[in-house]
Amino acid sequence: MKKVLLITLILLSTYSIVNAQQGKQKQVLRHVVMFGWKEGTDVAYITKVVTALSDLKHKIPTIKSFEWGTNNSPENLNNGLTHCFILTFSSESDRDAYLIHPDHKAFVALLNPIPDKITVFDYWANK
Repeated sequence: MKKVLLITLILLSTYSIVNAQQGKQKQVLRHVVMFGWKEGTDVAYITKVVTALSDLKHKIPTIKSFEWGTNNSPENLNNGLTHCFILTFSSESDRDAYLIHPDHKAFVALLNPIPDKITVFDYWANK
């Protein structure tokens, strides 16, 4: 009986450890960037910024995925933010490598004039 109990406890603890590790592996780090533009900002300039940020996914290998879109919420709670970009990373170190990457720094330098509003929010995605 003691052997069965011991084996059961070992199996349960192994199962718990494996599940915890699998759960951690499935988590991803989201890097959300939102811009709002000053009234009268040239549409060609906004398009240039969107294209440059979109192109980073091909230049920086730590970017796991990338998506973007413009606000279309009827709630009018966007506080002047019009463009949202979501970059996904596997780890904080991957995100940090992105932040100091020369192509990201070149993108940041492109933001001149800077958008009227910028919000950046990073989070570990929960499922």
